[in-house]
Amino acid sequence: MNMAALDHEKTPKNGEYVFSDGDFRMIADLANARYGLYLQSSKKALVYSRLARRLRALNLPSFAAYCDLLNRPDGDEEQAHLLSALTTNVTHFFREQHHFDFLRTELLPDLVARAKSGGAVRLWSSACSAGQEAYCIAAMVLDACPEAAQLDIRILATDVDSQIIEKAKAGAYPSDQLDAIPNSYKKKMIDPQRTTKTHFSMHDQLRRLISFGQLNLVADWPMRRPFDVVFCRNAAIYFDKETQSRLWTRFANNLCPDGHLMIGHSERLCGPAESRFTSVGITTYQKLNAAGTELPSNRKE
Repeated sequence: MNMAALDHEKTPKNGEYVFSDGDFRMIADLANARYGLYLQSSKKALVYSRLARRLRALNLPSFAAYCDLLNRPDGDEEQAHLLSALTTNVTHFFREQHHFDFLRTELLPDLVARAKSGGAVRLWSSACSAGQEAYCIAAMVLDACPEAAQLDIRILATDVDSQIIEKAKAGAYPSDQLDAIPNSYKKKMIDPQRTTKTHFSMHDQLRRLISFGQLNLVADWPMRRPFDVVFCRNAAIYFDKETQSRLWTRFANNLCPDGHLMIGHSERLCGPAESRFTSVGITTYQKLNAAGTELPSNRKE
C-alpha cells in the first residue's frame, strides 16, 4: 500500500482521534455489506479501541482519514485488516467438548463405515479461526479410522480472515495451548520434530485430511458436494437475525439429507431453517427430510 499517496497529516500528538457518528456508521455499513458483521451504535467505543491501533500503525490523523482509505479503489487490503481488528479470533483446542464427543460417538462410526464401503464423507469447519477446530475434527476422524487419508474422507476448513487462515495452515501454536489437548490425543496430534519450548506443531497425518481456504460466509460458496457435518460455532454471533436466518438456511441446503449442524453455545437457530432441523444434542442439530422427520444416520450413497 502506497501510504505517501494518502497525503495526510501526522497522528495527533495527544494520541486521541476524532471519531464521529458518521465515521462509525460508514465503518459499520462497510463491515455489514462486505462481511455481514452487525455493529450496533453501542459498539462505537469498542470499534474505536480496536481500530485506533490501525490509525497509529498507518500514521493517520482521524477516523475520517481512515474511512477515506477504506473507500479507496485499492482499499481491499485495509478492509482485510479492518475485519481482523473487529472480529475476535479467540479459540482453543476441543472448545465445547460436547460437539467432539457427539462426533466421535454418534456420527463417525456410520460415516467411517460408509467411507470403508467406498462412499464419500465431507466435514466442514466453516469458521475455523486459527485452525484448532479443524485439527480436532481430524484427530477425531483418525481416532475412528487410522487409514482415513486413504479413503474419501475430507475436512474443509474456512474462515473469512485471510490472515488467520495462514496461521491455520501453519498449524503452529504457543505452548500455553497444549493443556487443552487431552493426553490421549497429544501423540496423535503433535509433531515432536517441530515442537520447541515455546511452540508445538500439528502432525502431518492431520494436515493430510484438511483443506484450508478463505471463505466469506455471506458471499457465494463454491462448494458443490453436500456435507455430512458442519461446524459453525461462534461466527453467527457477529450477524444480525436476518443474516443468521439466511446462513442457517444455506447450511440446510448444503447438508446431506441426514447431515448435522453444530453451532456455538450462545447461538440459536432462527427463521425458516428452524423447521428444517431437530435438536439431537447440546447446540447440535440434525437436518430433517422433506416430510419433517429424522432420517437414519447410516445413510448409504
